[in-house]
Formats: sequence, structure tokens, C-alpha cells
Amino acid sequence: MAERTALFGCHQAAGARFVDFNGWDMPVQYTSILAEHRAVRSHAGIFDTSHMGQIAVRGQDAGAWLDWLLPNDIAGLAIGQARYSPLLADDGGTLDDLMVYRLSDEDYLVVVNAGGRAGDLAWFEEHRRGAVDIEPRYADRAMIAVQGPAAVDVVAALAEDGLATLPRFAIRPAKVAGRSVLAARTGYTGEDGLELFLSGSDAPAVWDTLLGAGVTPCGLGARDTLRLEAGLPLYGNELDRTTNPYEAGLGWTVKLAKPAFIGKEALIAVKASGPARTLVGFRVEDRGIARHGHPVLVDGQPAGVVTSGSYTPTVDAAIGMAYLPTPAAVVGAPIQIVVRDRPLAARIVPRPFYRRER
Repeated sequence: MAERTALFGCHQAAGARFVDFNGWDMPVQYTSILAEHRAVRSHAGIFDTSHMGQIAVRGQDAGAWLDWLLPNDIAGLAIGQARYSPLLADDGGTLDDLMVYRLSDEDYLVVVNAGGRAGDLAWFEEHRRGAVDIEPRYADRAMIAVQGPAAVDVVAALAEDGLATLPRFAIRPAKVAGRSVLAARTGYTGEDGLELFLSGSDAPAVWDTLLGAGVTPCGLGARDTLRLEAGLPLYGNELDRTTNPYEAGLGWTVKLAKPAFIGKEALIAVKASGPARTLVGFRVEDRGIARHGHPVLVDGQPAGVVTSGSYTPTVDAAIGMAYLPTPAAVVGAPIQIVVRDRPLAARIVPRPFYRRER
């Protein structure tokens, strides 16, 4: 039987349609994916992200250990800052991607993908060294994302201590709708917004209060089209065990100047030779929508497959991403996507497809 978050009853009351997502009963949509997508781009939407894994990492050596475990600069995190990083194997392949939040001198919160919770935790334990305590925080925990141009103002109006001035990629304790939360100015939609970490028992009251303040409940369908427009990778699509950060356009997360981290030697070699393939964005020019798994042709020859693809309303086009041989990964170059045995004309375009006004 699929797991359910603390907000399952709220989703039922709002008329959500559910899907099984990595073993969780999750809302895919409430009204329509397009309407929910537009609500986030124009005002504010709310997402239940409680299925994601929360792992507390504490101890005297916690920061140094995370800095060795991950390729990004974790040692340089100030208290109250957040940082995105892939999680790599020794050969540079991607095991998952995650967020690290530094809560105090020796206290970090690591948020991993729902499908990677068990594997990531096992990897952490296998590679633990020094004075480090690793504690999964899955029981009675919830996570709510409020995203959109009005999201921060809406949440701040319900917070006793104000959140409007919280910087991007920062986190701090707050009270929202009278409940204690950790509020982080992060998200996965390409919009401004906040992610709220709180107890499962408090989550329904906060969710209902936010709905009453005018935010739109949104499901996984809109979350996927929003992140696609923003050009953000999804583990299992753009990222997996066979991909490395340089191929995926995540070279900025790799700090080769660090003394050591898992996968460093492999990535030094990749950077020296250049990645054999590169993740590109494309826009379909014929009528039709490219989807995950559709073949991609360059000069009529098979060259890759679509990793993510959909029609998205802000761009108002069928767009997608795919890995292509690096020599062919040229912005402006024509390609073809094979949909139902019919090649559709498409063109490589820059990512992100959408960038919010700041």
C-alpha cells in the first residue's frame, strides 16, 4: 500500500486526483495542470512536498563530512544558508540531487528526493566518518512549498515575525499561522517562494490557512511543467547513475579546488577531456508534443532520447530536454523528435526556457 503524507485528507477535501509517485499517494492535479501552472506564474501556488526525505546530520565533523561527501562547497555555508548539490558515486555518476541547509554550528538538514530516501541514507551510513550523527526525519514531518510572485508576501502576512526580507537560499525558524516552522527561500518552480518544514500534526492547519489566504493548491503535474520551463533537472530523467554534473550543465556545483570529495578524480578527467554528451533544451516546431523516451535524430540519425518534454503554457510551446553528443549540442541547430513513428521538426534553444522577472 502506498504511503500517505500528513496532508492526504486536505488533498481529498480539495478534490485532488491521485497518482502513485515513488510509493506515495500524491495529488497530480486538483482542477487542471494548466490552471495550476498559471496560478504559480501569476500569483501563488502551494505544493505538498512531504514525500521528500529529510535527514538530519549533526556533530562536530558534520560540516567537514558533508563537504567531503558532496562536490559543492558545503564548508563555506554560513548558518542559515542553503546549497544545492548532486550526490556522486566514485566514478562521478549521479546518485541523487539534494539541498543542504545549515541550521547551526553542528546541525544540518539534508533534503533528498522521495525515490532516493533509502538509497541515500544507506550511502550516508556506508560513508560516514568522524563525529557525525545521521538521523532520518521521516516520522511526523511535513514539507510545504508556496511558490509564485506573491508567495513570500502571502506567507509573510501570516508569520508573526515576518519573512519578507529572508534572502534567497536562506533558512530560519518562524511561526506561520501560529505554528512553528523552518522557512527556506528555496523552491523548484523557477519562481520566488518559500519551503516550510514543520511537524505533520501542524501541517493541515498551515495548509488550510494558506488556502484561505488565496493560494492555489497544485499537484505534481504542474510542478513538473513549471520545473521544465525553468530548465531544472529531475532525478530519473535528466540525472541518474550514468550522468555526471558536467554533462547535465551542473558543472557550477563542482568545486575541484576542494582538497577532496567523492568522485573528484573522475570529474577532473571529465573536465579535462570535455563531456561526451551535453544536456540541451529544444522547442518543437511541428504540431506534436515530445515526451520522455522519444528518440532524437540529428541529421536523420539517432543521437539521443528525450529526458523530459511537455507543452507548457508560459512558453506556449512544446518544449523538452535531451542529451546529445556534445559536437551536435549547438543552440539554434535543427533536430527531429520521433513521436508515434513521425519525425517532428525541433530546434535546440537555450535553457532555461522561462526566467522570472526579478
